[in-house]
Amino acid sequence: MTNGNNSSACFDKIVKNMANAKKWFCLSAGIIFLITGSAKIWSSFGNAELLQRFDPILNINFRCLLLIVGILELILALFCLLNKSKTVAITMVAFLAGNLLAYRLGLWWIGWHRACACLGNLTDALHISPQTADTAMKMILAYLLIGSYAILFWLWRQKRKVSLAASLSGTATGSAS
Repeated sequence: MTNGNNSSACFDKIVKNMANAKKWFCLSAGIIFLITGSAKIWSSFGNAELLQRFDPILNINFRCLLLIVGILELILALFCLLNKSKTVAITMVAFLAGNLLAYRLGLWWIGWHRACACLGNLTDALHISPQTADTAMKMILAYLLIGSYAILFWLWRQKRKVSLAASLSGTATGSAS
């Protein structure tokens, strides 16, 4: 009996730790999107020459692109920070991060080798080189992708285990009667 209690206590601890991981991941993602979304919106009102150019993937000017993505990121930030359903928030993070990865891969595919203007004029205000900002944004994207998909994968596995256990207990109960 002790062995069963130990494994049950261990499972309960893992579930509690995952709930904390979901909470902290949502908090960090919310803060990230609050900062990057605000930077994009602020930069969209600037006068940099880049804002007049057209994005090579979406074929809209960078000013509109920064504004649209900035608003989406702010909405997602609020969702991550204020919504009770962390699983839904993490799913939305995974969706946006996956789209950002697809966008960056598209730029790479067509040979666009300029630093990402993800933070717009904020890099100038903070005296950060565009290349440093681009590297930082790649690391943040990796964090958002790996974190969101890892948590979603863990939740999917847990749901499968519960479903399997329920079907096995139903089979055992059904065969006993």
